Amino acid sequence: MRTALVLLFDGFEEVEALTPIDLLSRAGIEVVQAGAIQAGPIQGRSGITILTTTYLAELSDRSFDLIIVPGGPGIQQLRANRQICALLKQQVDKGGHIGCICAAPLLLLDSGLIDGLSYTCHPAATQELPAAVDQSVVTDGFVTTSRGAGTAIDFSLALITQLTNATTARAVAESICWQPSAEKPDHSSS
Repeated sequence: MRTALVLLFDGFEEVEALTPIDLLSRAGIEVVQAGAIQAGPIQGRSGITILTTTYLAELSDRSFDLIIVPGGPGIQQLRANRQICALLKQQVDKGGHIGCICAAPLLLLDSGLIDGLSYTCHPAATQELPAAVDQSVVTDGFVTTSRGAGTAIDFSLALITQLTNATTARAVAESICWQPSAEKPDHSSS
């Protein structure tokens, strides 16, 4: 069974964390929700609290196929955490997948992984990540990045494709009645 680790921290963006947790689980991927700093209740940016049962330090002997880092204002506290930067570097070095959404690609910068990488991020992070492309989701090798909460489903489906295949991602998309952007009806008023 494929495995994914989702790092949660105070101030994480709930949609960017919960969407991959839900959709990857639907795809048959084991998802571990771990506190980046501590276990227990972790409060997101909108006040939703997630109860984690473990934290990163307890997982040092475990390997994951994918590490996901949501964005949110709490990302700034992770940027100074050398353990998280080292974890992302090790993940790339062993050929494992990484998913960073919103401001989380800043951790790729801090980990020394951004050079030569095609990526995207939230517009607020482009001051430090000026080479970000204006796309919803970008996958370059084993690294998938996405712009923000509004792109969380596309991000999650790209991660499922990376870990399994496009058929599984399509089946999950159909199970939640998700339509690709080009097929969505126009809801604007005339």
